[in-house]
Amino acid sequence: MTAIVAQFDIPYTQLLDHQGELHGDLPSFANDPSVLLHLYRTMLLTRLFDKKAIALQRTGKMGTYAPINGQEAISTAIGHAMHPDDVFVPYYRDYAAQFQRGVKMSEILAYWGGDERGSQFACESQDLPICVPIASQCLHAAGVAFAFKYRKQNRVAVVCLGEGGTSEGDFYEAMNVAGVWNLPVVFIVNNNQWAISVPIMQQTRTQTIAQKAIAAGFQGVQIDGNDILAARQVIGEAIEKARRGEGPTLIEAITFRLSDHTTADDATRYQPKEAVENALVNEPILRYKKFLESRNLWSETQEKALIESCSQDIQAEVDVYLNRPSQPLSSVFDYHYETLPDYLLEQRAIAMENDTYA
Repeated sequence: MTAIVAQFDIPYTQLLDHQGELHGDLPSFANDPSVLLHLYRTMLLTRLFDKKAIALQRTGKMGTYAPINGQEAISTAIGHAMHPDDVFVPYYRDYAAQFQRGVKMSEILAYWGGDERGSQFACESQDLPICVPIASQCLHAAGVAFAFKYRKQNRVAVVCLGEGGTSEGDFYEAMNVAGVWNLPVVFIVNNNQWAISVPIMQQTRTQTIAQKAIAAGFQGVQIDGNDILAARQVIGEAIEKARRGEGPTLIEAITFRLSDHTTADDATRYQPKEAVENALVNEPILRYKKFLESRNLWSETQEKALIESCSQDIQAEVDVYLNRPSQPLSSVFDYHYETLPDYLLEQRAIAMENDTYA
């Protein structure tokens, strides 16, 4: 006898089409015009920050930097949907979420400038710092979520990664333990189609990234990652589902990377020109701006004023970064252990003595 013992469906959510037209009803969170405008400001601020950060790197004032251009909606939705006492476990393209959670632009710049103090957030958040090792942050998030469950805390861990990270063992291990233990964690995959230069079709044979959650025993969904309303709705629902004790969710956000992977990359060597041109038409800020204009919530006068305001805020943070005193040589030792072992204390003392006489 042959029988089908399991089947699954992967739902896809899009509320704003590529022209910015709404299909269906507005989500409840979007009934407040101030919320709609906050989302737009956050996306625009993040894009302007992105351009400034690239300029700093290109002029030798900062190290390698990972741009977010074209992917702002996903990160903006995350930051807006989370509660203050939740814990965010970011990867290296989550600036919009971090800004909303109190991380300063100058701290992000310091991180990419090689300053360890950039990961020591002044907002006293319990969020984890930027994680560059691919997918290892998923295990961190599972551990954080387990702590919440063990302590009976009504909190959620949210972790982000790129679609390339879903090929790593760390990703599958974290997903498995999250499913088995029914942990309050949300996995969000920024599927921007490119793992550095590796296209999605060479990354996996699955029809979707979202269906990888099925093997771990929980729900996987897809969203239009360039649709801020869909992203905010689905991400918010997944977070509250986890908070109610109903388990994890994997969200695959479909977008396109309109930039180099990092400033050490040249995407024109591998991204087809036609694919980039098509993606430019569908990018999230232009689409959302059309929606706001159709509701008489936005104008060119407001646009100019917002760009000027954001640019001033960004420049102020750039000045803080550029005028920050150099980190002491002791920072080589100070951020690895809560309490340094004796042999490193000795090395630190020698290093500081030599630094004094340099």
